[in-house]
Amino acid sequence: MAEQIPPTKANPTPTLRKLGHFVSNLLIVGVIRLALALPFEFRVRFMGWLVEHAIGPVAGYRKRASENLKLIWPDMPTSDRARITAQCLNNVGRTFIENYSSKDFPARMKQNVPIGPGLAALQEAAEHKRPVILVTGHFGNYEATRAALTARGYNIGGLYRNMKNPYFNAHYVKTMEAFGGPVFPQGRRGTAGFVRHLKDGGQLVLLFDQHVQSAPILDFIGEPARTALSAAELALRYDALLIPFYGIRQPDGVSFECLLEAPVPHTDAETMTQVLNDSLSARVAANPEQWFWVHRRWRSWEP
Repeated sequence: MAEQIPPTKANPTPTLRKLGHFVSNLLIVGVIRLALALPFEFRVRFMGWLVEHAIGPVAGYRKRASENLKLIWPDMPTSDRARITAQCLNNVGRTFIENYSSKDFPARMKQNVPIGPGLAALQEAAEHKRPVILVTGHFGNYEATRAALTARGYNIGGLYRNMKNPYFNAHYVKTMEAFGGPVFPQGRRGTAGFVRHLKDGGQLVLLFDQHVQSAPILDFIGEPARTALSAAELALRYDALLIPFYGIRQPDGVSFECLLEAPVPHTDAETMTQVLNDSLSARVAANPEQWFWVHRRWRSWEP
C-alpha cells in the first residue's frame, strides 16, 4: 500500500485548494467591481496604485521583479531598480483593469491608429486570405493593439493558458472574448479551433515570453531562457506571416502607441524565435518599466 502524504501548506487537500481558489476569486472580483464603478481613467490609475503599493508587495511580485532586474542589469543602481520595479507593478495593475473594461477600453482603442511596417503586411495578407500570427510579450498592454485592429475589421483570435484558479479563469477568458475574435485554450482542446481559424485566413495573437519547461534555451536580454517555439512552428506549418507587435503605454499612462514591426522572415523555428526574443529585448531595454518583470522568466536550469 502506498504511503499516504499528509496535507501541508504546499500540498493542500483538493477541498482546501478549491476553497482557497473560491475565496481568492471572491476578493479579486470585489476589487474588480469596485474599480469598474469608477470613471475609466481614475480606475486605471487606482488599480495601478493598488498593485504597486499593496497587492504587488504582498504577493511577492515586487521582490521577484527586483531580483529579475538585478539578474539582467547587476550594475544598475538600487534606486533605479526600485523605481522600475514600482513602475512595472503599476503597469501590471493598469493592464489588468483595462482588460476587464470590456466596453470602455475597446472603445478607446477604436480611436487608435496602428502604425509600423507590419501594418501593410497584415492588410495584404488579409486581402489574400493568408493567415497571420501576431506575436508579443507581456509588455505595455498586449491587448491594446488587438483591440485597435479588431475595431478595424480584423478577425483576431487569441490563444491563452488556463489559470490555476478555475473560478478566476472563467471570467478572465470572457474578458479576452470581449476584445473581438475567438479565443482558444492551450492544449489539445484548443488546437483544432485555432488551426481552423488560421486555415480560414484568420489572425491569431500569441504571447511567447514565459518560461516553458523543456523548451529550447535561447537568449533573452542577455541571459539564457527557455522559450517556446510554437509561434514560429505554426507560421512555418501554415505559411503564416509572423509579425511582432506591441501596445506601448504612453507618458499619460492611459493611451497607447500600437506598433506592428516588419514580419519575421521564414527560416527555421529557433532562428525565428530568437528574432522575436531580440525584438522584445529591444523594447524592454527602451522601456523597462513596461515589461512584466514579475514572471519567473529565467529558469533555464529546470528540465
